[in-house]
Amino acid sequence: MKRWDQRPFEARNLFNPAFCGLVLFRALQGYEEENANGMPFSLALLVLPLCLHKDSRQVIAGSPRSYLVKTIEKNPQLLVGFADRVVDLLPFSLEAFGILMERGCFIVSPDGRLRSVPDRVRKSISGTEESISCQRVARIVGKEFARIADRVTVYTTFGIRP
Repeated sequence: MKRWDQRPFEARNLFNPAFCGLVLFRALQGYEEENANGMPFSLALLVLPLCLHKDSRQVIAGSPRSYLVKTIEKNPQLLVGFADRVVDLLPFSLEAFGILMERGCFIVSPDGRLRSVPDRVRKSISGTEESISCQRVARIVGKEFARIADRVTVYTTFGIRP
C-alpha cells in the first residue's frame, strides 16, 4: 500500500478509507438486522468488491427483495473477475477497517465477528447519488449475508474457494 500522498488522485477519491469504512459499517448494520451476533470478518472482505463495482451494485439494487443467491444465479456476469476484485480491494478494506477501529465504530467479538457500535456513525444516508447507492447496497448485502448464514455458501456462490 502506497503512502496517501503517493497515490493517484483517482485512487484517493474512489478508495477513500473513510468512505470505504462507511460502506463497510452500513454492511455490518445490515447484517445485524438479521443476526445480532455480527458479521464474520471473512464475509466483510466481500462487501467493497460488491458495493463499489457499479455493475454489481446496480444489479443488487435492482432486486433488493430477491435472494442474493438467486440474483447471482440470474446474473452470472457479476462473477466475472470477482475474485480478482476481492484481492485488489483487500488493502483498501483493511485500511477502512483500521479507520473504523480507530474511531471505535465496531468491536470484534471473542469468536471473531464484527459488530457495529451504535451512535458512532450518522444514521441518515447522505452524499452524492453514487455514494448513497453504495451505502444502500451495502446494507442489502449485509442482510443477505446474514440470511444465507453460511460463509462457505457465500464464498462458493461467488466462485471463491473458502
